[in-house]
Amino acid sequence: MRLNPGISRWIWPALLVLAADQTTKLAVERFLPLDSIRAVIPNLFNLVNTTNPGVAFGLLANAHAPWVGHALAFFSAIVMVFLAWMLAARRAGGVISEWGMSLILGGAAGNVLDRLIHGSVTDFLDFYWRTYHWPAFNVADSAIVIGAGLVLIELFHERPQPAEEGI
Repeated sequence: MRLNPGISRWIWPALLVLAADQTTKLAVERFLPLDSIRAVIPNLFNLVNTTNPGVAFGLLANAHAPWVGHALAFFSAIVMVFLAWMLAARRAGGVISEWGMSLILGGAAGNVLDRLIHGSVTDFLDFYWRTYHWPAFNVADSAIVIGAGLVLIELFHERPQPAEEGI
């Protein structure tokens, strides 16, 4: 199958993020019992196997209403369609924004897939310093944050202004 070069420029990074996310989550689910902790770098980094019914970094994790998971999956799907449209229509801005939106698209797809299959998202990266823990996260969450950062970088990057005529 041959893709349009404009589409292949952003679809492959999104698919790579999705594959990496699902592969790492599958490995964690298979080799690390649920709710267990494996120290990797003492006082800095653990591998954990935990589930998150909320959004990134544990937000809304304690919302017990049955509609929350469905609403999150639905909202994420809308965002994915919007991002795919912006990328396909070449309205994403420059190359940096295209990469950023592609990473966000792949990360959102990974987490939506988890919600549809399991009803929650598997998180396994646990960074901490002494008693201060950052909420556990996964490859999809990382891609979303990095992608958003790339979009912001391009948004705030100064572009050369065209010369004004007639002055």
